[in-house]
Amino acid sequence: MKAKILFFLLGFLISGCTNFEYTTEEVDNPVYHPNTQFFSYEDLSSPKFGHLIEKYRLDTIFHGETDEFKRILLLRHWIKTVIKINDFGDPYPGDGYAEQILDNALRGQGYHCGHFMTVQNALMNAFGYVTRTLGAGPGGMDGSDGHHGINEIWLNSYNKWFLSDAKYDHHFEKDGVPLSALEIRDEYLKNKAADIVKVKGPDRIPFDIDAETGYSREENARTYTWIEWHGYNNIFTVWPEYKDLLIMYRDDFFRNNTWIWGGKPHWAYAQPEFMKPVDERTEIYWTPNTISSEVLIEGKVATVKLKSDTPNLKEYQVRQKPSTAWEKVDSAYVVNLKKKNHELVFRALNLAGVAGPEHRVIIKRKTR
Repeated sequence: MKAKILFFLLGFLISGCTNFEYTTEEVDNPVYHPNTQFFSYEDLSSPKFGHLIEKYRLDTIFHGETDEFKRILLLRHWIKTVIKINDFGDPYPGDGYAEQILDNALRGQGYHCGHFMTVQNALMNAFGYVTRTLGAGPGGMDGSDGHHGINEIWLNSYNKWFLSDAKYDHHFEKDGVPLSALEIRDEYLKNKAADIVKVKGPDRIPFDIDAETGYSREENARTYTWIEWHGYNNIFTVWPEYKDLLIMYRDDFFRNNTWIWGGKPHWAYAQPEFMKPVDERTEIYWTPNTISSEVLIEGKVATVKLKSDTPNLKEYQVRQKPSTAWEKVDSAYVVNLKKKNHELVFRALNLAGVAGPEHRVIIKRKTR
């Protein structure tokens, strides 16, 4: 009888030693902010994008460069070399079509900032770089009341938006990090942009006074005192059937001041149906291509549920370290827990083959 009891206890202990429990380890992943305010994005399945790339041989611009940020800057620089500035050319040929603007520019026609914005939006999206259009202005009563069309482009490697000015082939940086329009505004309102630098071209050369315009870093930064983000981001795909909606950041400065444009309040004050004030900056700066996950563990099986706001999502991919091979997975990925530690790396891939920021999940065996 004692032998039977001993045998039973031994079997119980052995089985108990193999019935391991698993848990997840906290990981510092790129932060995910959902898109709750913007209504559309460019449709990369449109043949218009492939046509642009082929017609202007845009893939030859990169000369083998694979770094995402450098490729974006090379594209922007190409736009600058093709289109010359002409701020007083109304009526401009092209009717707002990016392709017609480029065709006329190649024949010597000059254009203003809004045309540069339109072309940059088309070209960046053609290569899968999520890009949106926006307008800005200093909004002053002292005559500094102009308006400027620019873009923000999502950088997967930095997990952030940055402002890209194709008209002048420049952007702003702080400590080597490209800045968004709202970050530039923060810096200008803080100390007139004393802590940031303006950089030009693919080589990101710092400079202050623009030889082309005479504007200083401070004057350029002041342009972003007032900003309007376009709520519909499909201007290339649907033009001219494009909807106007201006998203603006409603902070204390917005509440206590008035945007002056052309000597009078911005036209959207009188047409509030076209103005959408937003109180949370993270709702403006949502995070394309960025994954959020939920891990459910039942015994020795884990289910990783993925979500993201990825325009033109093609698929999710995973690799299990130490492997470097990526494989396609569904938004719910099942893992059989056999090892002491499982380190998984996920990413979203869009139709252009551009991968989003990597998202790690670590599942480890609990220590007893």
